[in-house]
Amino acid sequence: MYRVFFLVSITFLLLSCNDYQKLLNSTENEVEKYTAAENYYNNGEYRRANALIEQIIPSYRGKPQGERLVYFFANSYFETKLYYSAAIQFENFIKSYPNSQRIQEAYFMEAKSYFMLSPLYSLDQDDTFIAVDKFQVFINRFPNSEYVSEALELMDELQNKLEKKDFEISKQYYTIRDYNSAIKSIDNFIADNPGTIFREEALYYKWLSQYEIAINSIESRIVERVTELERSLDNFLRYYPDTIFIEDLSEKINIAKQLL
Repeated sequence: MYRVFFLVSITFLLLSCNDYQKLLNSTENEVEKYTAAENYYNNGEYRRANALIEQIIPSYRGKPQGERLVYFFANSYFETKLYYSAAIQFENFIKSYPNSQRIQEAYFMEAKSYFMLSPLYSLDQDDTFIAVDKFQVFINRFPNSEYVSEALELMDELQNKLEKKDFEISKQYYTIRDYNSAIKSIDNFIADNPGTIFREEALYYKWLSQYEIAINSIESRIVERVTELERSLDNFLRYYPDTIFIEDLSEKINIAKQLL
């Protein structure tokens, strides 16, 4: 029974593929292609839908079905993870159909396409900046849209990525033992990103830089710098009394105090 079912399934699949290929290669049957494209799209077969839509879009430009096809074309790229093409086609939809009932969704999906293109924080962030700008345009234009809450969440994720990149650059100064540059860079990072989720860790690395400067000071500067180190630690613990770095901080401040 299973073997019969398997053979029937394979036969049906081959016939289906054959019918699709014939339709795709046909130079006529635009109405049939439109119907098939819509069926493929609604059934989640986005690659097939995309290929058929690409063929018939010129014929439906200016017709009522044209708007629907252009949106399906853009979204089928998104669903097949071809995000650059999706972004371009959503932008095309926005320009071609500014009064469409789908215009809010198109603005949102254009921004989301760039969000999906945003790479790891360590790489070039051009697409991240574009995504942030696109989401901001969407929110400003449609502040009451049902997609605003998701847009804000995605923007937060992008902003955290940009902050992570900036913070890692600042932290790199500590890694290469350029402690004065680390302190200056971290101060600038916090000033530019006062609400950053990396604030605690940034201040920790600033304190570590101050610590390295203090314990390696000439004798005439040790008292001054260790005293300043204690003051900085008190300020840090006032903001972060339950910091995960407490053990390391306690150990290092005790080492520094022994130099007095």
